[in-house]
Amino acid sequence: MSDGGPPQDRRALVAIDLGAESCRVSLLRWHGETPQIQLLHRVVNGPVNIGQHLHWPLERILTGIEEGLRKAADAAPEGIRSIAVDGWAVDYVRLGPDGKPLYAPYCYRDERTVASKAAADAVITPEKFFLETGAQPLRLNTVYQLMADSASGIDPGMPWLLLPEYILHWLGGRRVAEYTNATHTGLVNIESGSWCRRIFERLGLAVEAAPPIVPAGTSLGKLSGELAALPAFHDTELIAPACHDTASAIAAIAEDLEHTAYIVSGTWSLVGTVVERPINSPEAQSAGFTNQGAAAGGYCFHTNVNGMWLLKECLDCWNVQGRKIDLSQLIAQAALVDAASIPGLINVDTAALMLARETAGEMPDRIIRELTLQGLTPIPDLPGNEAVLARLIFLSLASRYAIVLRDLEALTGRDFQRILILGGGSRNALLSRLTTESTGLPVFPGEAEGSTLGNFAVQLAAWESGHAPSPASVRKWAARLDPDRCAGG
Repeated sequence: MSDGGPPQDRRALVAIDLGAESCRVSLLRWHGETPQIQLLHRVVNGPVNIGQHLHWPLERILTGIEEGLRKAADAAPEGIRSIAVDGWAVDYVRLGPDGKPLYAPYCYRDERTVASKAAADAVITPEKFFLETGAQPLRLNTVYQLMADSASGIDPGMPWLLLPEYILHWLGGRRVAEYTNATHTGLVNIESGSWCRRIFERLGLAVEAAPPIVPAGTSLGKLSGELAALPAFHDTELIAPACHDTASAIAAIAEDLEHTAYIVSGTWSLVGTVVERPINSPEAQSAGFTNQGAAAGGYCFHTNVNGMWLLKECLDCWNVQGRKIDLSQLIAQAALVDAASIPGLINVDTAALMLARETAGEMPDRIIRELTLQGLTPIPDLPGNEAVLARLIFLSLASRYAIVLRDLEALTGRDFQRILILGGGSRNALLSRLTTESTGLPVFPGEAEGSTLGNFAVQLAAWESGHAPSPASVRKWAARLDPDRCAGG
């Protein structure tokens, strides 16, 4: 990658953000000295059942991304300088001898990892696992998925790529694992930042099947294939940003987070802050925290809390029943619900509320069951009660955030003065208000498309430095990518 910032090269940049509900292709163009971002294309996404297992519709994702890139080529006659991809963690693509996917990638919610997680715990205790990797040993982690592959007869030596890095490889880039994304696998040593050979060997996995780890901002080569024939894609670089979408969202924050906690609110709620050194103490493990690489140094220290997936699952259920409900209207109605209508709170992180629909039934029924199990008065799932159930979800999420933040302060020794909400949940004024009431801290909305902004910030910082960017450089570009300048799409 050559040196030189945007004033020397005014070609556009593309950010691809893979989401569990939609994948987005966005374009950054220069208007004088001002960068402007436009969302060009969305690809509807979601796990699908293939046989008895839950998979991601890879072909649909790839087709949609190609369509979005063609739109980008049409929209940027000045040409496109680079493309970078971020997305959710832990899921991956296995490559066959021909370099093509062996199967559609499994979804992390698939239950095939129940047995492999138990088998791994018998070999390496969760306590030792957390001490070595800093990653909370969650059933969805890549390590347990790879073990499930082996148990099903797949050769552990077959190479694999985490999903965002696979998209970059499919576009022509070399096979890598970007560091922030690699730390979510449960296979990286927390001190060295390298693959932990001891874990691979003890669990019967093949370290040679894992791609080499590279830092955020690494160039992976040039775009190739049919798209490269388009004039806009002549000499387009492929860049690994912070390939994990949460690390990208945090990279979009321009200020220091010493006294700020973040909540990345989407399908999941990730509640935490950025720390300079990992915290892999027994207390951190017991509280459910994990240490994941940040875009340009340090660690995203947070815990997974269930998120807006709860409400999405309810909406999907109601829509099938013919109860067509607009999300924004539902939130407005939930804000007017009488407190006396809420019998109590549910544990949003209970196992029954984490599982796929086909396994555990429809979400409204599961929520009602949780109320009953706690000896609380159930809320009937009847037309007219949707806002009551939504209010229950938001109250329960806010309560869980407060518990996590108390743990976060104790573990980091910090006194937080505010909360920054990123992601789709930043648009939910009711959830923000309830979170303020529950935590006693002011809540500020961040950018809803923070992952896209962070993706662009890392690209620009990488172009400016000519190598893996510094934290200061990433923050500088995050500040310059003012969301008020962004255009809708």
